[in-house]
This record gives sequence, structure tokens and C-alpha cells, in this order.
Amino acid sequence: MNKLDMKSANIVDENIEKIGELFPNVIVESEKGRAIDFNLLKQELSNVLIDDNKEKYQLTWPGKKEAILTANTPTNKTIRPMKEKSVDFDNTQNIYIEGDNLEVLKILQESYLNKIKCIYIDPPYNTGNDFIYNDNFNKEKSSELEDSNQVDTYGNKLITNTVSNGRFHSNWLTMMYSRLKLARNLLTSDGAIFISIDENEIKNLKCICDEIFGEKNFVNCVAIKMSVAAGLKMSNKTKKMIKIKEYLLIYSKTEKFEFSSIDALYINKDTYEVERSDKYIENIAEDPFDWYFCSLHEAYNKYKEPNEEKIDFVNRNSYRIFNHVVNASTKKNWNKLSESDKIKYTNKVRPYNVEGSDYKYAYNDHVLIPYNPKILEGDMWCGNYAIGGTKSPEGGIAFNNGKKPLKLLDRILKIATDKNSIILDFFSGSASTAHAVMKLNAEDNGNRKYIMIQIPEVCSEKSEAFKLGYKTICELGEDRIKKSANQVKNDSKATIDYGVRIFKTDSSNMKDVYYAPSDLQQSQLNMFESNIKEDRTAEDLLTQVILDLGLTLDLSIEEKEILNNKVYFVESNSLVACFDETIDINIIDEICKCNPLKIVFKESAFKTDSDKINTFERIKKLSSDTEINII
Repeated sequence: MNKLDMKSANIVDENIEKIGELFPNVIVESEKGRAIDFNLLKQELSNVLIDDNKEKYQLTWPGKKEAILTANTPTNKTIRPMKEKSVDFDNTQNIYIEGDNLEVLKILQESYLNKIKCIYIDPPYNTGNDFIYNDNFNKEKSSELEDSNQVDTYGNKLITNTVSNGRFHSNWLTMMYSRLKLARNLLTSDGAIFISIDENEIKNLKCICDEIFGEKNFVNCVAIKMSVAAGLKMSNKTKKMIKIKEYLLIYSKTEKFEFSSIDALYINKDTYEVERSDKYIENIAEDPFDWYFCSLHEAYNKYKEPNEEKIDFVNRNSYRIFNHVVNASTKKNWNKLSESDKIKYTNKVRPYNVEGSDYKYAYNDHVLIPYNPKILEGDMWCGNYAIGGTKSPEGGIAFNNGKKPLKLLDRILKIATDKNSIILDFFSGSASTAHAVMKLNAEDNGNRKYIMIQIPEVCSEKSEAFKLGYKTICELGEDRIKKSANQVKNDSKATIDYGVRIFKTDSSNMKDVYYAPSDLQQSQLNMFESNIKEDRTAEDLLTQVILDLGLTLDLSIEEKEILNNKVYFVESNSLVACFDETIDINIIDEICKCNPLKIVFKESAFKTDSDKINTFERIKKLSSDTEINII
């Protein structure tokens, strides 16, 4: 029989245990239990005498140790289901969680350890006006925190990180370090994280990612072309050059990561429809043959002969087949690839002279390009912002400049996931990632599942979201998911999972004395006949138990009534739980018919120790492999 502790995993204790297996001599005792003698450990990991006074190459800042401590400290917080806001709660495998992502990442550590294939985040860029999470609280009064803008009216821990702040970069790094450290634990061995960022923190972000994920697991830093207006053009408002690009920083967890599909690096056929203008097509030209695509369509559309067909891109197994026109300089590049057998021509080159144009050559028929990752990986991704750019509504939701276009997210999902992957976004904003997951599932009949995490940040009264009636970013994101699901369903007619289970973070379901019984005085015993808070439901307890036992939040849940007791069956027989105050011992026979892997009861449901012992003995007799737990 196990007594569930109902709190997140203690990462420090687990790490001490692992280190002790390798180096038992570095384990020492302290007032708070087992600890590591770090001087001994450092010496164990070096073949020379350690001198701590020597300078080292490293990134450090005020708050780095605090960030490590914050990541390692367990939380008593839990998440509670919000069925009334969810869609198809009992059956869907998609998850949306309202709350501080630091707390949620801790809560998910045990259940989702090594299970997330792809993480995408679009964190605050630290431009000097961003809200960032404030993880350093020293028991100030809530009113003082709100007055100083450290929390909003919903109690969310936010601060405005202004450039004038003496800890401007440090605050941002402290926030990001602890979250990335926890996120790495969740990735599968062949998983990867994709982080959108701009020039304000790109150098610092790469440094901490090198430290957390390892330099050898750096995959790429891709430049993302922002828009056609970017570059040398000036902003009338700021009188500065318009930003030309952002960055996508990519790290894998281990060397096992591989790109799932190179097809995502190409333009889709529907890009080249008749109604598209030359200018429009030019704006969405893609890498890695950007030097070719940008000139190709314009020459062909403007100067093609009457009997020639317009450009057409079509998939044929492992090849991309297309008609095309190239200029003289481009022809040299194609010939180099041809000589190295990277492309193959089905017809010979013929002259293509057009008066007033430098386009001199054309390949009359088709070119076959093998999908070769070494050729196709590009350092500049173009066209990701041209379709449904940062200001146009997606999924019926207008969200100013705070969201990423589906084209970019679709590309990431195609190269980094398979049909059954779990995708996590813990800065989910307007939930574009959830929209992209559903859209791709509808295209390839996939079963990808998403987990979105977003703090319920209050919408600015000046924002489009507020004008549309959304009080918080979570309200906007949840509505975006529902509207996007309807949109994808109507457009594709695909039979996929369009539901979402919505949860919110809250204090533990257990009373404080549950975690600190030594604080309870004899005169208070009658006050704590139950160790569960009065306002918590059986569904609340079930969610916390699921996480405490290391099960995932996407498992199916079935509620049954057996001999007047409410019994929950999670994923058939993975977990059977009953949280009634009294139980009929005869329900054990019915429960054990499915040979449950785990069973959970409330300890208070047994009036005497004898009842509890008899019940457990009955379970062992009927289902010997069942793990028995109480709360």
C-alpha cells in the first residue's frame, strides 16, 4: 500500500540518488537530509587538481543560482479540470492549461518525462516593454504587489521588464533558464525544441540553451524573413529600418533527433494559383533555392510563350517535378548541382530569348530533385509571414502582432513530428500551435496531441482582443481553439480529435496540514477529520492522483456507479479510483474483474483499520498485481 504525497516530483532528491549510484563517496548528511559534497564531486570529475579560483568560460548573471533553485524546488500546486469550458472532455486527448508555466512544468514532470516530441515556444522577446514572469516572491502583501505591477488583478506573477531596470537581461534570463531546464526533461530522446526570438536576446538565449541542452545538440539558428516591407525601408513612425527577420533557435535533446520530412521545405502546389499576382508569389518564395524561386515565376509569367503552360509544382513520391525558367547566373548554380548528381534533367536546355530580359535559358520539360537534407536545409526561411501574416485574423481571432502564422508552425511540425507526437507550447498566447496541430492532423490523418500552457494575463484595454470581449489571453486562446476546430472541420471534413480538456492551476487539493502534520496541535484534531479541502470535487482529486501516479492527462475517463459508489476508470484499467467517504467492500469484486493496474481510495473511507486491511487483502487475492494507493 502506498500513501500518495500529492505534490510534484522532487527533482533534487532524484538527482542525488542518481549521482550517488555513480559516486557514493560524495553523498553526505546535512540537517535537511542527504546532500552532495560538491568539492568532492568536482574532483571526481577531473583528472587534475581542482582550483576553484581559476577563471572559466561561462555565462552568469545575478539570479542564475536562484533560477536553478527555482527549477529544482517541488510545488504543492495542482491543476483542476474545467469541464464547463472544455469540448468533449472525457474523450479528447488535447490539453489546455491556464496557469504559470513554471508551476505547470513542475506538475507535468513525472507524467510527461521523456514523452514530448516537439516543443515550440514564442516567449517575450525582452524588447523593453514586455511582461515577464516574476518568480521571486518574499511574502509581500498582495496589494503591494499589485500596486507595483508585480501581479495583475488575477494574481498572476508578472512584471514589466523595462530597459531602465538594473536587472534587465538578468530578469529575463532567470525566467527563461528555469523553464527551459524543466522543459528539457519532458522531451523524448529524439525530440527537439524550437524557440522564436529576435535580436534582443538571441545571443543570451543561445548561451543558456548551449548550457541546458548541450552545444552538441544545437541544430540550427534559422533566420525567419518577416515581410516584404522589411529591409532597407524605413518606418515613418520610428524613423528606423524595419526589422527584416526574427530567429528560430533549434535544439535537440540528444543526437537521435532527425528531421521527419524534408517536404516541408518546399512550396505547396496551391501557392501557384491563377489568381495569385506576381508580386504575391514573389513575397512567399521559399528557401533553400531562394535564389531560384524569386526569379523563376516572374520570368515565366511575364515572358512565357503562348503555347506554354504556367508554372506548376507537383509531388511525385520522393521528387519535386516542375516546369521552370532560369536566367544565366542561376543556370550555373543548377549545373553545379547537376554535375554532383543532386538534380537530374529530363530534357536538354534550349534557348529562351525574350526581348528586354536577361532570362536566356529554359528547361523545356521537367527537373527531378531528390529530397536530400544536406541540400535542402536553409538558413533563411522565407514566406512564413506572407500567408496569414502577423496581423490578419486566424481562426476568426484578431490578436495584433502577438501570434505566429500557421505557415511557420506547419513547417516546424512537418519537420519535427510524426503522426502520433505530443506537441507542447508553454507560451501559447492565442493558441496558434493548437490550430496548426489540428490543421496538419486533418491533412495527413494524424493523431498528434497538443498541450498548451498560458498564464491568464489580462488583455490591454487598447488591444483588439479586449475590444472583442476577451478579458484574458486564456479566454482568447481557448476561443481560438474552438473556432479553429470548427474551421478545420468544415474545410477538411476530416475525422480527427477536435476537442480540448481545459484545466487551471490552483493550490493543492490537500489541506496544509497534510504536508506538515507536525504543525498540528492536539486541540486542532477535530478540525482536520478530512485532509482534503472542502471545495474540491472528486474530479479535482482524480486529476491530481493521475499526475501523482505518473499517468498522462489525455487518458480516457469513464465514470461508473457500483453499489452506490462513484468509481472512475482511467484508460480502462490503468487506474481505478473511488473518492467516496464510505465504500461498500463488495465493490472490490466488481473493480477487480478488470485487473486494474492501480487502485486509489480515500483513507477516510475506511472506518476502522480492520476494514482497510480486509479490503486490501481482498484486492490482493482477486488481483495480485494491482498497486494499492490511498490519499
